[in-house]
Amino acid sequence: MSPLFRRGPGRLSPREAHRLVAGGQAVLLDVRETAEWNAGHAPGALHLPLTRLLAGAPLPAATRGSRVVVVCRSGNRSRTAADVLSAAGLEATDVAGGMTAWARQGLPLIDGNGGGGVTA
Repeated sequence: MSPLFRRGPGRLSPREAHRLVAGGQAVLLDVRETAEWNAGHAPGALHLPLTRLLAGAPLPAATRGSRVVVVCRSGNRSRTAADVLSAAGLEATDVAGGMTAWARQGLPLIDGNGGGGVTA
């Protein structure tokens, strides 16, 4: 397992997460609820709300065999999701500060219609 994908201090900054995802080294899984996702999310991110993940919904196909970087609004739900995914045998970590920190650092956001997004 890569040192970036272990739990605890291995959380990624938004810039580190963006670099890994943009470079094809990981997929970004957004675990916020649908209204939050529609307001603004990272381009290319996959969506599966934490509530559905915890209820046993299947992961998006693109996560199979990939490292997974999980993001939510502030970092709390994503930490839970990364723990669940790690326990299931996936290489997973999360973004410290979530989409709020992502937006503060000027990283790209789109809304549900492909326009400029905001964090909700």
